[in-house]
Amino acid sequence: MTQTTLLQYEAPWPVHALDWCKSTAPGHQSRPRSAFRLGIASLTEDYRNRIAIVGLQDERVLVEDDYTDYPDFVTLVEANHGYPATNLQWQPASASGFPWTGKAPAAELLATTGDALRVWEYFGDAPPASSAYVGRQPTGGGHRLTLKTALSGQSKVQSQSTGPPLTSFSWNEKAPSLVVTSSIDTTCTVWNIDTSTAITQLIAHDREVYDVAWLPGSTDIFVSVGADGSLRAFDLRSLEHSTILYETPAPKGGPPPSSASSRLPTSPLLRIAFNPADSNYMSTYHMDGQDVQILDMRSPGQPVIELRGHRAQVNAMGWSTTDRPMLATAGDDCQVLLWDLATYTQSATSPRTANSRLSSPRPDVKKRVVTDPFMAYSANSEVTNLAWSPQIPGMTMNTGHSTAPGEWLAIASGKSIKALKV
Repeated sequence: MTQTTLLQYEAPWPVHALDWCKSTAPGHQSRPRSAFRLGIASLTEDYRNRIAIVGLQDERVLVEDDYTDYPDFVTLVEANHGYPATNLQWQPASASGFPWTGKAPAAELLATTGDALRVWEYFGDAPPASSAYVGRQPTGGGHRLTLKTALSGQSKVQSQSTGPPLTSFSWNEKAPSLVVTSSIDTTCTVWNIDTSTAITQLIAHDREVYDVAWLPGSTDIFVSVGADGSLRAFDLRSLEHSTILYETPAPKGGPPPSSASSRLPTSPLLRIAFNPADSNYMSTYHMDGQDVQILDMRSPGQPVIELRGHRAQVNAMGWSTTDRPMLATAGDDCQVLLWDLATYTQSATSPRTANSRLSSPRPDVKKRVVTDPFMAYSANSEVTNLAWSPQIPGMTMNTGHSTAPGEWLAIASGKSIKALKV
């Protein structure tokens, strides 16, 4: 019996934000289908954007290639979002055991950013309520996606009543009630989504902040990148200063600094992501850049690795969650490249513990340029986003067929989503 290595879904609209569920649905741990759910969000230039949850139509698509009578994924439920979602994430796997005060036990949470931080409750695969009328068909299949809270705070630097647009957010794995958001108004805000309150807001950058990420294992330290071309680290225990870990070099032959600011123009940094297997390492890339920089927190100032494989601008990247870290990158060259960096990032020094402060620098490390990804996939058009699944265990279905364990990588390209078995 052949194992399926490619699953496909066609959305009714262009897809931007995308995430793979981090854990199986409550009460469905033994069902392969509930591990294959994606949250997706549209990107249209109006106030009619949507978010949706899609899942497998039938588990047999995982093992039978001739199961092509209908699509692999189907829309389970969708909701209005207004402005486009700049980011969408499922709750961390740790959220199912967290003592929430205001969440139904059967609900899973999703969050989105746009004009506000929105937290959504999703009830999936719930047994439909039994009908008093014989033969009546259950409607909606028991899937519900409802808005739980919308958080948008007063801005420290702007006076209008509504909060400025949010560019991204990071959901804390260790304390899933903590979410940090980044905004175009130069600030980052740490929220407690259980109590719907802002814990702190800080001016993080000189210009727009484009992305933010918690240090894995920490509830105090997060990093951010922005239009000023810097990567900065913040510690909630000492907010009076930040640590600049990296600043992009000024473009060669660029214009002289403007009179308003003596700083040279720098290339904005768009995304930041930690290697979950060794949180000393982070990846980032520049606006319109074709290369991806890998930074080591212990030797700030310059990248320790640069990945050169794309022939057009990079749009997305993501680390797998396996012990041997793989980084996937995707771009306007219609390519998805997988990089195996374990040989470059394994060091004799012990990884920094989450409780330690931002210190323990290493001696200067010479930058290594890596040009050979170990795997490449060509899409039909520009790849705008990607998302890894967690490690999905092998499962035996009621047909007697079994699936092999492994990770999947979902990629968004226009209206198409493809999930590749890695």
